[in-house]
Amino acid sequence: HVQLVESGGGLVQAGGSLRLSCAASGRMFSINAMGWFRQAPGKQRELVAGITSGGRTRYADSVKGRFTISRDNAKNTVYLQMNSLGPEDTAVYYCNALLSSSSDYGLWSWGQGTQVTVSS
Repeated sequence: HVQLVESGGGLVQAGGSLRLSCAASGRMFSINAMGWFRQAPGKQRELVAGITSGGRTRYADSVKGRFTISRDNAKNTVYLQMNSLGPEDTAVYYCNALLSSSSDYGLWSWGQGTQVTVSS
């Protein structure tokens, strides 16, 4: 059973930056593609960034050029550096393993997420 613990969210002004972290328990972390998702009020959860076990990355068009996903397999941790934040980025952010490197769906049970609020 893998547990996911997200952290690093908070309140930031538009144009600011945040770095999210996600620590995963379990020995399966290093072989799985991982992703950061977000869910804004009244909207479906969406994948914003993914990274393969080998470090290849992909991003939703809405965050491309502003967000950077990375991982440290030795620490079972995946990160999301978010720059040039805007109010449209306000959401609860979650990490999860991906069903496959090309999938937009989470594999494991969801963690509690971390709230990101961007004020204009």
